[in-house]
Amino acid sequence: MDLGLVVRGHGRHYIVEDSEGRRRVCHPRGKKSDCVVGDQVRWAEVSADEGVIEAVEPRRNLLFRQDEWKTKSFAANLDQLLVLVAVEPVFSESQLARALIAAESAGISARVALNKTDLPGVAAQRERLQPYRDMGLTVMELALRESPEASAEALRPWLQGKRTFVLGPSGTGKSTLINLLIPDAQAQVGDISQALNSGRHTTTTTQWYWMDAARETALIDSPGFQEFGLRQIEPAQLPLLMPDLRRHAGGCRFYNCTHLHEPGCGVRAALEAGEISASRYRIYGEIFEELSSKRW
Repeated sequence: MDLGLVVRGHGRHYIVEDSEGRRRVCHPRGKKSDCVVGDQVRWAEVSADEGVIEAVEPRRNLLFRQDEWKTKSFAANLDQLLVLVAVEPVFSESQLARALIAAESAGISARVALNKTDLPGVAAQRERLQPYRDMGLTVMELALRESPEASAEALRPWLQGKRTFVLGPSGTGKSTLINLLIPDAQAQVGDISQALNSGRHTTTTTQWYWMDAARETALIDSPGFQEFGLRQIEPAQLPLLMPDLRRHAGGCRFYNCTHLHEPGCGVRAALEAGEISASRYRIYGEIFEELSSKRW
């Protein structure tokens, strides 16, 4: 059996890239289908352009997405997360916070890039992102349409040699970013669509792109802004995955403080002192309630 990389999946069809960079359609053996993009798999050839997946290698990390009914894994073995937001359309801070919590839980480093900084509303969005800067998160500023080369040069050193998952709401400029950094991105999508014998799903599934011929630097794109699944997290873990809350959680009177109503709470004292933003604390309360409800 050979070792390969899953670069795209659709249903029970997966595109697996071998050690020489050749891609082919592979199907999992048996009924169970639990591969995700980024998986290293053991596969065997069954014809010139098809194979069968025999086993999935142990994962370094795993990200989940969530819909109304279920949690589903969708990307593995990542080095870092880039959350792309923009001055317009105005981004959801709740979605941003959930993405960062998911990354923290999986042990994946993250940073935020604010795009369209040439637009007039930039000051307001900088202010919304200030709590994230204050808790140690790197927030880059880009103008992908106005200054494409400067934006690309700002990103490349950070991306070099890493597997970076790129996340961004519709209209943020994610497609512009992908096409700027990977001139043959559409060709890579086309090759995979041809292998699947279908062009209908080119924008509806997670996609792996190589930025370099040596296949050392990769961008992983998933359409839209995924609602990250957090249901694998215990409620008591949540404040430990939010650096601004974690910084003050050790100052609570009670070891099992929920930071919602107990006396002597270090987190709520920090909130009152302006050391934790009201929006971040509100988001914490919303997610804590979701994780505590046990409706799933």
